[in-house]
Amino acid sequence: MPFLVLLLLIFFSTPSFSQPMKESPHQIWKVGDRRWTVEEEVQYGKWVEKNITEDFFIRYKIPIDCADVPYAVRWIYARIAHLPAAATTKDGKWIGHWSSEWGKLPTHSEWHKDLRFRKALFHILTETTTRTLPLDTYPVGIDRDSITPGTVFFVTESHSGIIGRLILDGSSIHPLQTWEATSPVKLQKMSERDFLTPRPESTIYSGLVKFRWPIFEKKQWKYLPVMEHPFYSLEQYSGSFSEEYTDFVQAVAKRIDPTDYDPWEKIERVLDNTVQYVRERVPIVLAGYKRCQKGGCPEGSDLWSIHSTPNRDGKIILLMDHLHHLIESNYFHQDAAKEIMEEISIPIQKGQSVTFSHVYQNYLWLSPHPEDSIEARWGLKKCEMILSQLRNTQNSIAFIEKTYRRRDPKYADFSVRQQQEIIRKLIEEWDRSQCKVAPLPSKKKEDEKIR
Repeated sequence: MPFLVLLLLIFFSTPSFSQPMKESPHQIWKVGDRRWTVEEEVQYGKWVEKNITEDFFIRYKIPIDCADVPYAVRWIYARIAHLPAAATTKDGKWIGHWSSEWGKLPTHSEWHKDLRFRKALFHILTETTTRTLPLDTYPVGIDRDSITPGTVFFVTESHSGIIGRLILDGSSIHPLQTWEATSPVKLQKMSERDFLTPRPESTIYSGLVKFRWPIFEKKQWKYLPVMEHPFYSLEQYSGSFSEEYTDFVQAVAKRIDPTDYDPWEKIERVLDNTVQYVRERVPIVLAGYKRCQKGGCPEGSDLWSIHSTPNRDGKIILLMDHLHHLIESNYFHQDAAKEIMEEISIPIQKGQSVTFSHVYQNYLWLSPHPEDSIEARWGLKKCEMILSQLRNTQNSIAFIEKTYRRRDPKYADFSVRQQQEIIRKLIEEWDRSQCKVAPLPSKKKEDEKIR
């Protein structure tokens, strides 16, 4: 309750930042007469779309978690553009570009070499969370003018990210593409995902939001009142917002891109987009193999985070599933789509290529591990991967038996049955793929266990 009271007080008021306009040589950066405007928000969106990539924070050595992404991206751009920036800390304090706590550190014209800015940024990222986002943002209308790259989305006290780009040609699962990170804080690649979030809460103003504008008034920095921001709207919290749609996510999609696409045109566009995304994986895999083929990139290490592809492969799985659904639900276009996929060649290394059809049929068997061979990374070592997963599943069963059999036999039985079902499916895939070396355990023995 105290937190909600604080939120309401800040959200509908203009908290002051006691700082005269005369800029101190010790503040984080100077803004002069630069201020946020609609045009500056447009420029911010263009910068986000052009510059933010999955490895952005790795390149600049900034450890992050999910809540850090919105704050870090906004502050970095504000620093580059010499625009005002502010943030509310977990204990209710306000920090801004005017703060002078780091004044003894040197500055630099380039933000990533600016020690004063980097120190302040790291402090801000440790002192802000998804709980502070409602204090620094305001809800926006769900339309193309309001939802631009850099727009924030967040789930109450749970998860957050930013809109990375809008795809308005029907080639994606959802027109809004997001950049997201995971907990805990670490040096990590971000995931590019299709917008997916539960219905926002009006009590905390979660959902799709933008950062509030710091303004200088009466010799003090303060936030522009929420309702005076140009994109302000409460429409996403209306009970009628999602009435005609399956859920909030679909309602957002239709407001951003209301076009009803021809089925074949939709298949072609999703296919082209998926092919492009798969092609972008090629140099990433090659670079990872070059660096990690002799070891030194164990799972969980910084090098593994840099060169592995679990997030990208997860996106490929979603795109392939979406493409599969489109093709299978349009019977008259199935043969044509499959012919096109057979004709698309993807060079995976010098002297070796795979067809897109191969990737389409084996996307679940792409290895994300940078120490694996190029063939394994592209699903050409499917039998080896099945065998590896069989061994891992057997190890899981052994762990369950050792840990839970005496302590909780019912849970042990339940868990073992789940693992046995995984083994059954793996053995079926082994047989379907005509793998020649008998897997362990044998299909006969595993069937007997399941019975």
